[in-house]
Amino acid sequence: MDLKQVIIAYKARDPQSKRWAEICSKQLENRNCQVMMGPSGPKDNPYPVFLASAGQPIDLALILGGDGTVLTGARHLAPAGIPILAVNVGGHLGFLTESVEVFKDTEQVWDRLLQDLYAIQRRMMLEASVFEGHGTNIEPVTERFLALNEMCVKPASADRMITSVLEMEIDGEIIDQYQGDGLIVSTPTGSTGYTVSANGPILHDGMEALIVTPICPMSLSSRPLVLPPGSVISIWPLGDYELNTKLWTDGILGTSIWPGHRVDVRMANCRAKFIVLRDNYSYYQTLREKLLWAGTRIRYNSASQTN
Repeated sequence: MDLKQVIIAYKARDPQSKRWAEICSKQLENRNCQVMMGPSGPKDNPYPVFLASAGQPIDLALILGGDGTVLTGARHLAPAGIPILAVNVGGHLGFLTESVEVFKDTEQVWDRLLQDLYAIQRRMMLEASVFEGHGTNIEPVTERFLALNEMCVKPASADRMITSVLEMEIDGEIIDQYQGDGLIVSTPTGSTGYTVSANGPILHDGMEALIVTPICPMSLSSRPLVLPPGSVISIWPLGDYELNTKLWTDGILGTSIWPGHRVDVRMANCRAKFIVLRDNYSYYQTLREKLLWAGTRIRYNSASQTN
């Protein structure tokens, strides 16, 4: 990997994250690397400026923060194919990040990247657009939205909790009408996020699949579905007289959905590229540690077990 142009995004209003960003920026500049640095948060989005200002290809995006900071970066950087080195500085769970322990010797990290001593994970993403009417209308009325974790269609109101009625088609075939708090369409990466909180399945992040999970459905027959990656999921709000239905992308408000609109969700044609520095990376170890499964307390060498 070349390190001629690097962008650094740190968690906004987090002093520790900003301090790490300043250290890394200085080290990279000492290696004749051009660096663009800025905060990322609910009110700060540095990526449009980064991408528009880059005079040459961006070799690396260093993101310092938690999963929320990383999700924002992935939505902007995946279409450009820019690899992401995400480090958990100031975050909480850190499903998508390298631990700060792996990152402590930053000079060694730059050496490893220059020598290509790392792995890259490519994670599928979702895209969604809003259309008018049924599937014959193929011109969207909104921009294309991207998500690494999930797309969610549910109502939002400051006054009360609203029950939504949503109709869903898969590849043009009506599947069901869901009455409840909404619907989640997630990737395997997002299966350990909002989806698992709604009793959806956990899928290995190396898979390609779409997961549809009802949120608190008012029918015991409404169950999660795991679909092939080529599926197109269409969702219509029914009876939304108060105009409260919204499309949410990775927990961020995307757009309002009006009566007569449909949301089409499918696998995106781009993937998020994550750099892995850990030599012993294990998806199952991540599950054990982040979800506090019994494997974090019980240690044994399976090779030594005998029948």
